[in-house]
Parts: sequence; C-alpha cells; structure tokens
Amino acid sequence: MSQLVQVTDATFDELVLRSEVPVLLEFTADWCPPCRMIEPVLEQIAAELAGRLVVAQLDVDANQATAVRYEVLGMPTMNLYVRGAVAAQVVGARPKSALLAAFAPHLGVAV
Repeated sequence: MSQLVQVTDATFDELVLRSEVPVLLEFTADWCPPCRMIEPVLEQIAAELAGRLVVAQLDVDANQATAVRYEVLGMPTMNLYVRGAVAAQVVGARPKSALLAAFAPHLGVAV
C-alpha cells in the first residue's frame, strides 16, 4: 500500500498549504517514466520520515490549476511546502540521497 497522499486541485489548500507538518509534493503524470522511477524513492522517504513529513502526489493532467499556479513545466517537480510556502524545489528524478540533501535543511533532519 502506498504511503503517498493523493492531492487534487480541490484538496491542495487543505492537505498541503494548511498542513501542520512539511509536505513534499510531487507533480506527476501517468505518462512520465521518470515519475514512475522516483515513486519507490518517495515511498521510502514517506516511511522513514512518517510523522515529520507528508509525501504527496498531484497528477498534473487531472489537476492543471495547481500545476499552473506553481508554474510547473517539467515532471517530476517536487516542491517542499513548509507552513504553506515553497521552501525548496527539485525538478527531475534524483537519487534518494540527493532529494534528502536538498530538503533536509528545511526539515531539521540529518542526511
């Protein structure tokens, strides 16, 4: 069972912007091979940082308003939201160590 929260345009504000904990949101699409490649990495991060980080996905084809709002042009794009604001962004598939290195300073976790 996936530990990734599915977000839509309708639930974005509630699940991401109003979250009590940071949210790592992957903008993804079914047709995107790098998105499928990174999903197991995101599931590992979700499991390891459960309670300290929510890891979520938003399908850009079905939820274009949010993708346009955040000017997402390439997939996967991963935005880290802390207290409702984008604290960091990574575009493109990366190894787990690179993702953690990019986001750790905003999460208070050691890499």
